[in-house]
Amino acid sequence: MTGRDILIYLAMKYKGNWDDIYGAIKRKEPIDDMAFTDLLATLKASTITIIDKNYPDHLKQAHKPPFVLFYYGDLSLLDHPQETVAFIGSRKASEYGKKMARLIVSDLAKKMVIISGMAKGIDTVAHETAINAKGKTIAVLGSGIDYCYPRENIELYRSIKENHLLISEYPNRVEPDHSQFPLRNRIIAMLAKSVVVGEADLKSGTLITVSYALSQGRDVCCVPYPADISSACNSLIKQGAKLVENANDVYEEMGVDIVGKEMRDAQKYN
Repeated sequence: MTGRDILIYLAMKYKGNWDDIYGAIKRKEPIDDMAFTDLLATLKASTITIIDKNYPDHLKQAHKPPFVLFYYGDLSLLDHPQETVAFIGSRKASEYGKKMARLIVSDLAKKMVIISGMAKGIDTVAHETAINAKGKTIAVLGSGIDYCYPRENIELYRSIKENHLLISEYPNRVEPDHSQFPLRNRIIAMLAKSVVVGEADLKSGTLITVSYALSQGRDVCCVPYPADISSACNSLIKQGAKLVENANDVYEEMGVDIVGKEMRDAQKYN
């Protein structure tokens, strides 16, 4: 039994709970061969562990980096962190928020991989817009890799699973729990070069992602809102976040040379 096998077994036994997995490793918990075989027989998804060579270096910088990521789809989408943007926001998105998300992501997706959390509202719009723009998207789940949440996103879940990248630190059909979403947010923040907040109120869970991003030196951008709306975006802009109204504003904050990138992309196919 390899170290990799042990990490996958513990991640499945303890349902992705970082503290429980760490505790088992620290006390050198013995593993029963039969229990190991039975548990791994339930695994459908592919896996990448923190000791694998292709585990993303930028994710290792996260607070409590996942010991194991369960995934479906194209793992190579994680290979170029400088070309990733997280687009996140409120579950109760306004029409203005959705409109701005579509406007910005439709252009960003032509050059960048779009990361979000597949939640209702802005996250869903970001994923769908990236797909409609013929771009690539990564969904980071706060539930088990085989558990679609919310259920209304089942078609989106299947599309990302088959054609993009679906990842979670929670195995199989672990049900979503309130405590898991802030932890999911740290992964989103660490996988992206830049985080764009499409919409958020002053008590939004989106701010947890922003906090993680800022603590690790990630760019943070926000869509502005009218002055008569209580918006976390406006508050963040006042504190130094980049005001963005289109994809070019995001590229500018990221320091991306779009013309140079287009030439490099063209050379790949020559």
